[in-house]
Amino acid sequence: MTAPQRHDGLTAPAEDCLKAVYELERASAGAPVTTNDLAHRLALAAASVTGMIKRLAGQGLIDHARYRGVRLTAEGRRTALRTLRRHRVIESYLVSALGFGWDRVHEEAERLEHSASDELVDRMAAALGDPAVDPHGAPIPTRDGGIAEGPAGRALSELAPGERGHVARVEDEDPDQLRYLGSLGIRPGVEFELVERAPFGGPLTVNVSGAARQLGPALAAHIVVVAGAP
Repeated sequence: MTAPQRHDGLTAPAEDCLKAVYELERASAGAPVTTNDLAHRLALAAASVTGMIKRLAGQGLIDHARYRGVRLTAEGRRTALRTLRRHRVIESYLVSALGFGWDRVHEEAERLEHSASDELVDRMAAALGDPAVDPHGAPIPTRDGGIAEGPAGRALSELAPGERGHVARVEDEDPDQLRYLGSLGIRPGVEFELVERAPFGGPLTVNVSGAARQLGPALAAHIVVVAGAP
């Protein structure tokens, strides 16, 4: 069975590849993305990713220099942001309009982002009042391809006792993790204070809405926070 194609001729795996390059470039402050990192992100064999990179480079969506990694071209970035917009608007619509839990929408959006038209996504966004972020705090690209990434923030695991701020974003790919964080009241927009760090890699004690919560450092590393009120 062949992968479905959108009106622009790109397959779902190609869109996923461009989206992954965008996210890895952002995480590395714009450094070129290695084939191995991309293969790991996509859970594909390096040989398969290499073939996809060559095809996308031939379409003018990726710049690829042997042994130097890959970068998105301007058109590749626009295409990646279109896919991200579809994904994040769909997540928002599923939560706000259809009552899905925030832990269930990532996989649904992964499937629907490749088949939903831009017009449908724009109507979904308009029905929600054009939200700026998705349910996990990630910025939603605009219709014209812009994106307001906001403050870079820091991982909660990097803070020192006494530091305060609010949760800006949490990673959305692990539903069990999202359910657990939700049970602790930890969501984007929630204010907190880091009260204590146990020594030798022990848990962090965080005051959230007047309640003391404990998080392991590994979990706290997946929570992006920003100083001050939201």
